[in-house]
Amino acid sequence: MSSPNRVWFITGTSSGLGKALTDLILANGERVVATCRNPAVHDGLVARHGERLLPFALDVTKEDQVKAAMAAGVEKFGRIDVVVNNAGIGLFGEMEAVPEEDARYIMELQYWGPVHVMKEAVRIFREVNPTGAGGRVFNISTVGGYRANPTLSYYSASKFALEASTQSFLQEMHPSWNIKGCIVEPGGFRSGWSAGPNSKIIPAHPAYTDPSNPTSLFRKIHGSIPYLGDPIKMGKAVIRLADLSSGLRSGLAGLWTGKGVEKGVEEQGRALGTIPVDLPLRVQLGSEALFLVKMQANITLEDAERWAWVSHATNADDMDGEGYVKKYLMGSGGFQDVDKVMSG
Repeated sequence: MSSPNRVWFITGTSSGLGKALTDLILANGERVVATCRNPAVHDGLVARHGERLLPFALDVTKEDQVKAAMAAGVEKFGRIDVVVNNAGIGLFGEMEAVPEEDARYIMELQYWGPVHVMKEAVRIFREVNPTGAGGRVFNISTVGGYRANPTLSYYSASKFALEASTQSFLQEMHPSWNIKGCIVEPGGFRSGWSAGPNSKIIPAHPAYTDPSNPTSLFRKIHGSIPYLGDPIKMGKAVIRLADLSSGLRSGLAGLWTGKGVEKGVEEQGRALGTIPVDLPLRVQLGSEALFLVKMQANITLEDAERWAWVSHATNADDMDGEGYVKKYLMGSGGFQDVDKVMSG
């Protein structure tokens, strides 16, 4: 197995997943534009990997800096094949407690930042890369981007918004462009996200300090339980997804082995390494993320069935609900996911 000769553009590479993924990609023989606030943290990697690594200073909230970083990547490597929007921080605090300045900043960082990157990435995939080569976008969300929890309203809001924009963005891509992507929803990982410089914990609002209050209970759990996920294994998962979506199989040692990996690959029912596999819109990383997303999806379905009479009761008298979906949504050609479900 030979390693692909891809160029990756990754944000937030100074620690956690971004650092682990950068290390793995370089070990896989590929090239990386590694962006963060202080690219000097990669001096050791530059010494070991030389021209295959381009560290670049980037604040993703500044669109001009995003364009400059991606232009530098194109200038050095001639193309960009895979983008990973990973930059982010933790922000904990009740909605009433978090200063608006902090709430607005996390939206700039974790929503507008990835949007800046996606907009420039699609231009490069379409107009700079060889025709039809396209590219891949992996937006790092969180289980909290599907199911919000106490003290994380603004953090989750930024990820909810990112997930919505990612879904719309992927539906806007013409098939001939070969631009695909995936929302990655990790659970708790040992990445430094929840403590230190990558996290901000706002003191509890006085009205929420009762030990039985849901926010007090969540704060206690947040500060006392270990995290399940391993950033290196998360990095391997992202590389596998990139490979599968392009019909490739990287030769990185240990990439295609491990608990559940062999069985999962076999269950794909594809000739791995020759036939691209369609990426899911969302993929959960970590057993607790999978559990919580499935639980939330089931709750949504149960509520939808229980309260369907409210939904149907608002249709105009001259309209049939199912007929409307088939005629206008499926018939428009713009709702491929709806068509897949209705016809399946």
